[in-house]
Amino acid sequence: MSVIRSAGLRGFRLTVGELGGNAEEFATACGLPVEALDTDDLLIPDHAVAAAMELAAQQLNCPDLGLRMSRRQDLDMLGPLTLAIRNSPTLADVLECTSRYLFVHARSLSLTMEPDPYGDRSVIALRYGVTMAGLPTPVQGTDVGLAFVHRTIQRLVEDRYGLRSVELPYRPAAPIHVYEEFFGAPVRIERPAALLRVPSSLAGRPLSGGDENLHRLAMAFLAQQSGDASMAITPQVRITLQKLLGTAAPEIGAVARLLTVHPRTLQRRLTAEGTTFATLLDEVRRGEARRYLTTTDMPMSQVASLVGLSEQSTFTRCCQRWWGTTPTAVRRARSTPN
Repeated sequence: MSVIRSAGLRGFRLTVGELGGNAEEFATACGLPVEALDTDDLLIPDHAVAAAMELAAQQLNCPDLGLRMSRRQDLDMLGPLTLAIRNSPTLADVLECTSRYLFVHARSLSLTMEPDPYGDRSVIALRYGVTMAGLPTPVQGTDVGLAFVHRTIQRLVEDRYGLRSVELPYRPAAPIHVYEEFFGAPVRIERPAALLRVPSSLAGRPLSGGDENLHRLAMAFLAQQSGDASMAITPQVRITLQKLLGTAAPEIGAVARLLTVHPRTLQRRLTAEGTTFATLLDEVRRGEARRYLTTTDMPMSQVASLVGLSEQSTFTRCCQRWWGTTPTAVRRARSTPN
């Protein structure tokens, strides 16, 4: 069974509520836990999510439910992939990291960049895939995915990006003009795949406001997470803190975003494993400080910065608490107790 994170289902609740429906009833009817409608990090069956959307669209007489839902979705729902996307230097980098790691959010989803199916060399195709074994292509699920990709590109490039056409692998129940008004481009139906056809020059478009260090950090974390999704939360937090120190503020909110959980959920899971975020941060700082002090000749102010402390005096007080001595003494001895 393929699963998807529950992030994004708040948009389902809000959209269904606006239409006068009860999202909890649709969720229950399709085997979804009600708490998934308000929680970001539950793993739930993707086919049940698709079924709930199709059921709501039918019973509420809203065939464009997926398009409406996309207006309620935010890039933040992709967790650590969000950090990689927002700090990508170009749109090509956005597409590359999304195509590699979208499965971390949902195993059944894919986004690939392909040649234009009509042979136009000035155009590339962004192919959005929803794969559910033994089931037909989910109309609402595909609609919401294509619409989300479209709106994300709009946000990243901050203008009309030259969308040439939208290709749908089905005949939707909603009128075609509804889709064309939403996308601002021609829509073709009953095509071989779900595509957004965009100018090939778009891939090289530089993006502003990104941080190359954060992009590398997010990509490294995604590679680690994709290799061992079942790891307990404590070692995941340790690894993330080690990567964050000296790069970004080691705050629980930043770690929670990388781990695709709510900060309160993260703290609750750490408590269940017998520790706290503050304890882990202090332990990681101590280990990294010892490493810098005993293996390098970096200035103390730089070491303080690399372990996430803004003041050298704060670093000195931490060393006194950790080892009962000054950082200078630790360096001089080139050996410290644990």
